[in-house]
Amino acid sequence: MRLLVFAIALLCLLPASAGAQWLPGQATEAVREGLEIGTSTSEIAITSDFHGADLTIFGALSNTDQLLLAVGQYDVVVVLEGPREDATVRKKERVFGIWVNTRSMTFEAVPHSYSMSSSRMIDDIVTPLDLTDQGIGIDHIPLTPVGFVGDGSNLGEFREAFRRLQQGGGLYDRNPSGVRFVSSNLFKASLRLPANIPNGVHSVRAYLFKSGIFVTEKSLPLRVIKTGIEQTITDAAHDQPILYGCAAVLLAVITGWGASLIFRKD
Repeated sequence: MRLLVFAIALLCLLPASAGAQWLPGQATEAVREGLEIGTSTSEIAITSDFHGADLTIFGALSNTDQLLLAVGQYDVVVVLEGPREDATVRKKERVFGIWVNTRSMTFEAVPHSYSMSSSRMIDDIVTPLDLTDQGIGIDHIPLTPVGFVGDGSNLGEFREAFRRLQQGGGLYDRNPSGVRFVSSNLFKASLRLPANIPNGVHSVRAYLFKSGIFVTEKSLPLRVIKTGIEQTITDAAHDQPILYGCAAVLLAVITGWGASLIFRKD
């Protein structure tokens, strides 16, 4: 009788054991996709005739699902983010016929410049809530007021004004078709650098999404520096401000005096 009970229990366990057995060549756990990127240059030199430039980013995906890749379920977003600093937005109003600054708001540590390219419209890749969590996209850059105290009624207005000013000045830019897959696992992205791009260390970031879900990201630094006479003047203004101010005043006096001699009427 005891032997019969043991045999019945063994038969009940056989299907579970068979379903859980490991087969040769079978992965024990899912392997996460990988992402690698490289840039066409690691340094941008700004000269007196600099009118903007295009930056090319190359990337490769690894451990991808070939079926999902074939049906376009992988998306890439590439961003060039400038140095972060506080930015103040002021609102002008007409008071007694004169336009004056009546209100202002300062946002802390916002990117001075922001250029983005994606494989398609970013809102078609992932939900706005996820974009806000990751801080991806012009409309989802965190804009936190410095020492903000109030009811928040003007917060949205100043945020929209800041984004509008940055885009109008060419510092914030987006290209919904700037990322192209050149092969099954390789992609190429193009980012536009404006003529007034700020100096400093910028960050090139690439984000990988699978079926609308964030997978991983990769980042690289990009240096933007002035060269030639522009850099010499900038260094003098920061290192020797008193001498720089005296030289500027002297140059203005000489220029004005020379112009008065040239254009004076006898």
